[in-house]
Amino acid sequence: MAIRIQLDRLLAERRMSLTELADRVGVTVANLSILKTGKARAIRFSTLTALCRELDCQPGDLLGYVPGPSSETLED
Repeated sequence: MAIRIQLDRLLAERRMSLTELADRVGVTVANLSILKTGKARAIRFSTLTALCRELDCQPGDLLGYVPGPSSETLED
């Protein structure tokens, strides 16, 4: 996938655990783990907003685009 989640880096910089972030955001640790490992297929804007609020960051700090060939196509 061309979109990379940089949750590990942000958590390390803020010295915060995934469990603590999950409690603050109101999302399960399992769902945050899926996001962190890059296996998530989507993220709700409300979740992205809560993550940015608790990590004191912008969406671009959390998400990154890595150009290159992709086997996935956008659905209409």
